[in-house]
Amino acid sequence: MSKALAVGDQAPELAIPDQQGKKVTLESFKGKQVVLYFYPKDDTPGCTKESCDFRDVESQILRAGGTIVGVSLDGKESHQKFIKKFGLPFPLLSDESAAISKAYGVYKEKNMYGKKYWGIERSTFVIDTEGKVKAIFRKVQVDGHADEVLMALKA
Repeated sequence: MSKALAVGDQAPELAIPDQQGKKVTLESFKGKQVVLYFYPKDDTPGCTKESCDFRDVESQILRAGGTIVGVSLDGKESHQKFIKKFGLPFPLLSDESAAISKAYGVYKEKNMYGKKYWGIERSTFVIDTEGKVKAIFRKVQVDGHADEVLMALKA
């Protein structure tokens, strides 16, 4: 078990495909702060609200020198439908092997209705222009989250 990521750590590299199948790396956002949010599943109530909240503050995040990137275990077809349905203006990455989720320590055993399964714990990382972790939000409560991320970005 690797130690949990902490503020100030170098962010683990990405290199996974977006909804178009194009490989995305942290390096491709050099000079921008990255809001990297991990969410459990496309088109489910909490994930939809979170993604739409980020969509709604995107212009403010861009003005603050940031960019938004979502990550889930869903494949690119699922991401394409989700983006189209809600007009999401940012890339969604497919972490189908869970390698990136594990690197960021957000792939956890969950329990729903007595069933145990592995999945993503809703978490957001703000990564600075040098590729270091600037802020970490774990076990995210969706309401108000986009605003707290915006404040961390501006900090």
